[in-house]
Amino acid sequence: MKIPIQPPTESDINNLLTPLTNPSSSTTSMEHSKSYWRFSKQDFYPEPSFQNLTAYRSAFSQTIHRLRDRCFGRSSDVTELVELKKQSENDMHKCLTWIDLIWLGFGSVVGSGIFTVTGLEARDNAGPSIVLSYALSGLSALFSVFCYTEFAVEIPIAGGSFSFLRIELGDFVAFIAAGNILLEAVAGAAGLARSFSSYFASMFSSNPDILRIKVDSFAEGFNLLDPIAVVILFMANMVAMRGTKLTSFSNMILSMITSLIIVFIIIVGFMHSKTSNLQPFFPYGPGGMFKAAAVVYWSYTGFDMVANMAEETRKPAKDIPLGLVGSMSTVGVVYCLMALALTMMVKFTEIDRDAPYSVAFEKIGMKWAKYVVSLCALKGMLTSMLIGSMGQARYTTQIARAHMIPPWFALVHPKTGTPIYATLLVTTVSCIVALFSSLDVLSSVLSFSTLFIFMLMAVALLVRRYYVKDRTSTHDMAKFMVCLVVVIGSSIGITALWGVNVKGWIGYTVGGGFWLAGTFGMMLVQQQRVPKVWGVPLVPWLPALSILMNVFLIGSLGAIAFKRFFICSGVMLVYYVLVGVHATYDVAHQESIEPNLEKGKTASG
Repeated sequence: MKIPIQPPTESDINNLLTPLTNPSSSTTSMEHSKSYWRFSKQDFYPEPSFQNLTAYRSAFSQTIHRLRDRCFGRSSDVTELVELKKQSENDMHKCLTWIDLIWLGFGSVVGSGIFTVTGLEARDNAGPSIVLSYALSGLSALFSVFCYTEFAVEIPIAGGSFSFLRIELGDFVAFIAAGNILLEAVAGAAGLARSFSSYFASMFSSNPDILRIKVDSFAEGFNLLDPIAVVILFMANMVAMRGTKLTSFSNMILSMITSLIIVFIIIVGFMHSKTSNLQPFFPYGPGGMFKAAAVVYWSYTGFDMVANMAEETRKPAKDIPLGLVGSMSTVGVVYCLMALALTMMVKFTEIDRDAPYSVAFEKIGMKWAKYVVSLCALKGMLTSMLIGSMGQARYTTQIARAHMIPPWFALVHPKTGTPIYATLLVTTVSCIVALFSSLDVLSSVLSFSTLFIFMLMAVALLVRRYYVKDRTSTHDMAKFMVCLVVVIGSSIGITALWGVNVKGWIGYTVGGGFWLAGTFGMMLVQQQRVPKVWGVPLVPWLPALSILMNVFLIGSLGAIAFKRFFICSGVMLVYYVLVGVHATYDVAHQESIEPNLEKGKTASG
């Protein structure tokens, strides 16, 4: 099986992604003279296929051909790093150091889940074994961090996983990832805002829904309107739009305060702990622990936001590994200690689902401490929203640069150096979702999308190491593809056996044997690319293990998460067929399409 499409030559690149906002204009000075605040149709849909109805009909009649072209179309490092950036017209400011990235990593991760889903999963699925859920998820997240770090060091661009997947797995896979990235951004931001509202309410009431408005006519899970979540989410995004360095400094101050309070929570928690609260350790069985691990993975999301800031980092090769690997290793240990302190303080059946730490301190008689805990949780969620809004906007910017959504969202403001339109897009949708959707609905959707993207990242890293067009022999490519299919297939098989609750060791032994054989076989294939600065250790074992763990955690999610994921993906595919495939095809084949555009204009005239 081939992975076709040679990265474009230098002459192809010049034609490939010349900004389509005004084909007749070729000078940078003319682009920069345009007003940032513009809203014409040409800014949203500059592609030839959308110039008029006749052109669109002609393009739509070629949908099958265009889908085939885009399914196998791969980008290149040069395209993502250089050519696509022209779509933004202004550069983002390179203002971040490794110190900024470490605190951005801490601020983006701590607060994105530990204060939100811990209570829900400990109460309903894992019990005291929530500690192991965090350990398992943390290990899987660390493997994903390795993959992100290698890519971000070599391709320091705002697109993060979208750009990495577009280069290695092709345009169509990148679109599926892009849709899930945006879904993750919306669900994550809305979930944080809802949790902020719960913790804020818990500071003066035992009812976390006291500030929400119940609408009986709406479906369960969508019937508690949360205006507080909307307000705080909007405010956080407005700060993020003012500038990257300002947001980074604000995060650093807030994160320092948060770290001190976390130390207080852990120490006081263990001082009031009871080992009897750990019994039974697996009240819902190992399956409950694994299901909780898949959901609490949300607590580790946010590190990809740091990789997303690579375009604004002064020295990516040095700063990104320090910021990602260092901060995530520390956070994993902190999470396990916090989860253990919670389950030893309070019996798991008494843990509050929405504000577990605040209510736990109130139950042990330290009513004053619940305000400290709530303050920490609020600060943690606020920093996560701040950094999340930056990272999500930069994801959106690169997706718009590739014309998968209107390139208007890729424009960077000349003074702030931030993508204001992309930030507003994510903010608006997130506020709407936060107003209606409950935390359990959001967490399951977010976890599926996140795990799916991390699995694809591990696959992309293996492809990057083992396959280079015109360098990898047909024989080596065939061996690599067979091994990769065996690794992915055995991971799915092991997950399926666990999902249907198969007893005995034979099935798992067979599945594990295939996984080992596929990984070992891949190790015997010669690697075609060696990282220049920083690389994932123990390739192919760590990426293969990341694939297995992410697939297994996906399988541990409930059926409703699969249903919501596939419904959302179906909507994305409809958009891709109607809009996305034609826009990206036009960009990739601009020179050959322009004569057809002239024909369309003549026909319409």
